[in-house]
Amino acid sequence: MPIIKKIGLVCEGGGQRIIHTAGILDFFLENNLHFPYVIGVSAGVSNTLSYISRQIGRNRTVDIDFSKDRRYSSFGNFLRNGSLFGMKFLFNTIPNQLVPFDYDTYFNSSTEHVIGATNCETGKTEFFYKKNITRDSLMDIVIASCSLPFMGKMKKIDDKKYLDGGVSDPIPIRKAIEDGYDRNVVLLTQKYDYRKEPFKNFNLLKKFFKGYDGIEEIMKNRHKIYNKTLDHIKELEEDGKVFVFRPEDLLGVGRTTKDSKKLERLFSQGHSIAKEKIDILTKWINEGKIK
Repeated sequence: MPIIKKIGLVCEGGGQRIIHTAGILDFFLENNLHFPYVIGVSAGVSNTLSYISRQIGRNRTVDIDFSKDRRYSSFGNFLRNGSLFGMKFLFNTIPNQLVPFDYDTYFNSSTEHVIGATNCETGKTEFFYKKNITRDSLMDIVIASCSLPFMGKMKKIDDKKYLDGGVSDPIPIRKAIEDGYDRNVVLLTQKYDYRKEPFKNFNLLKKFFKGYDGIEEIMKNRHKIYNKTLDHIKELEEDGKVFVFRPEDLLGVGRTTKDSKKLERLFSQGHSIAKEKIDILTKWINEGKIK
């Protein structure tokens, strides 16, 4: 595979559904397929970390082998710390002790990494670039991007409070284009026919985010943003501007699934789809054509 120039990689979040993305990214690493620009939000960010640090199998180990660990996700975590997912366990204990993250390779990589998080005051996405991130701040920024509304706490960074980046920009394709990448590989975590439904529990919204008008507004319009983004990606796909990977079947995996067998099957599906499409992906990369 020749060096890829001016093609970005865009990763959607989706909780445990990102194990499908993990399978694709492992196949990319196994075949030395590296992109110069990688952007992600929410759980998609955690997958891209190991991709840029070139640690094959790391995402699979973290997201499958630890899936039933109560420190990973549990109602007990929520009662104790206000977050269903154990952020300290996921982004401190695991990367620094149990499944070491290769910080050196990550920061020495020429790949630009962009992480999106939602500013709770404005309801708008703020993007953090690797070139401006330090080893000490990296995991805090990832936590900010992964902090789900209602299921997690706001994360404070430099006197600003943040929540899940997927709330305000669920699939940051427009940001990739804005940053100069007109052609992108897009990794989705929902099937082709998926459309997001409107959020309905406005009383809960007002209770949780009283005083944060930006979050209230973006949550009310989240389904419109998501579905318009899907429509935009479809147009770009038809024009040959994006190459999209998406699950054929989620195989019973949802945002908080702990069943390791289901997760393993979805990981394998992602890996297999990448293997099946590698020839047409290579042609698209080299020639800008799919067929």
